[in-house]
Amino acid sequence: MNTATLPTAEAKYLLPGSLREAADMAAQHYGHFRFVAGGTDVLVNRFQGNEASTCLIDLGRIPDLHGIARADGHLRIGALETLERLQGDPLVLAEAPMLAEAARSVGAPLLRKAATLGGNVLCENRCLYYNQSEWWRESVGYCLKCNGDICIATGGRNACFSELVSDTAPALIALDAEIEYADGQAVTRTPLERIYTGDGVAPRNLPPTAIVTALWLPLGRGFTWAFHKLRERQSLEFTSLTTAMTLDSGGRIKVAMAGVDPRPVVVEAAATDDPEAVVRKAIKGARAIDNDMFTRLYRREMIGVYLRDSFNTVTAARM
Repeated sequence: MNTATLPTAEAKYLLPGSLREAADMAAQHYGHFRFVAGGTDVLVNRFQGNEASTCLIDLGRIPDLHGIARADGHLRIGALETLERLQGDPLVLAEAPMLAEAARSVGAPLLRKAATLGGNVLCENRCLYYNQSEWWRESVGYCLKCNGDICIATGGRNACFSELVSDTAPALIALDAEIEYADGQAVTRTPLERIYTGDGVAPRNLPPTAIVTALWLPLGRGFTWAFHKLRERQSLEFTSLTTAMTLDSGGRIKVAMAGVDPRPVVVEAAATDDPEAVVRKAIKGARAIDNDMFTRLYRREMIGVYLRDSFNTVTAARM
């Protein structure tokens, strides 16, 4: 990428009123558009030159993408519900308080007023060597994620290890959430963890024209939970490590982590399993490298700290 590809004032901005209209606009501008929800991730990346689509399609006025309600044994949350609403919504607090906690951990209050749930689970992977200004990236050499031929963090040429930094995704995955998306006339629901590829350059496997419509969380599972986030400051910072753990009424434990791999690190276990074995499995699954303000070694150590505390929390809640 070079300065000639930076977005210009002439970039087209479209505001559809329905899913069908948004799909038609995406088809007309295929390969050159970007969907926008709250814009807190996309517009910053455009300012840095990391996003250069010539057409922005704003989904904010589509009614089908809003709403929080119980439906078919699930809690359905529209993809465009803001993080601010999630952290205080009575249904979310009653049925999925860990999601409210995760939403509260994102950024600062003004950001949470605009940032959406769908946007957060789809936020672009980050790396210390990629999320910089255009002139900075040009001076050090372009990396695999911006049309270069080498990973600056590792020196390798085969894989990008930019990290998933969504805070809501680990919470949702630990709660066995499904993501719903529309692509043309087709509507698909699938476990959220399945949309992440583990490839830092192309971190999600959704169709290019897919519109995320909702997240579905199962009800009646009796979850106890624990959530932790590591960052330099308690506001503004993207995560360096997020851990979410649940224990359901059937004795099933599910761990999901972000910030230490290009995709969520997911580990499942039984309440009777050795906690240290689960911790070791989680640490082994995390492909953290030194592309964060905290070192790889420190973040891996903190996985153990957070998960041991989480085991104590979820088991004590059952006593």
